[in-house]
Amino acid sequence: MKIALTGATGLVGQFIAAHLLRERYDLVALGRQSSPHGGTHRPWRLGEPAPLDGCDALVHAAFAHVPGRYRCGEGDDPDGFLRRNLGGTLRLWEDAHGLRTVFLSSRAVYDGLPPGTVLTEDLPLAPDSLYGQVKLAAEQALHAQGGTSLRATGVYGPPAPGQSHKWADLFAAFASGAPIPPSAGTEVHGDDLARAVLLLLDAAPGPYNCSDLLLDRRDLLARWSRIKGIEGRLPERATTRPNVMDCARLRALGWTPQGEKALDEALRTMG
Repeated sequence: MKIALTGATGLVGQFIAAHLLRERYDLVALGRQSSPHGGTHRPWRLGEPAPLDGCDALVHAAFAHVPGRYRCGEGDDPDGFLRRNLGGTLRLWEDAHGLRTVFLSSRAVYDGLPPGTVLTEDLPLAPDSLYGQVKLAAEQALHAQGGTSLRATGVYGPPAPGQSHKWADLFAAFASGAPIPPSAGTEVHGDDLARAVLLLLDAAPGPYNCSDLLLDRRDLLARWSRIKGIEGRLPERATTRPNVMDCARLRALGWTPQGEKALDEALRTMG
């Protein structure tokens, strides 16, 4: 099967690209650069006609945003953010009509729900961030034409060649002895997310949650400190916890995340 992938060089897309190639799919990376993992490259930008000739499926993981920021990723240009991401994605859905399509969405579609809410795919949604609003609108348009979306939590794992991992700055600050504010979040390993994407290529239309670990920053740093033998100042434990995503719908397809085992294996490789 020939699968087109947008965002193949991104923090999340690189995991999907690597997994597709390991599973011996024919990868076509759509973007400004080729994937560091290999496959065929076709130049493309969000909003342009998509070169999908000969492809059997599409995975859309590209997103234009301020570097390092998703929520508030519009910076001081919300109109351009909407034009590139929502307008460009809706055009992509038109170009991909008839292809099996998976969209990398976000748990940000649940923004604004009260603390203690168990996040299930059937909740009424009205996200309070522009990022969440764009993701939800793109989802809804795709579902209407029979596609699927993966509402992903934070994604971690070893970086692609030449890139940094998501916790690089945090680990460096810890190792330097700098004070670190408390925080907690939900996470999933990039390989587990990539396996979910493949399952959705044959799944019923609609949204699917994808999450694994609820991880306090204090516990993460203590774990990394123990594995790497690096001492630092642990932050206080977070006093608030994010709402947890219910992933029963994805698990029903046979998806099982790797949990703390994958976290420890990743931390051994992350400096």
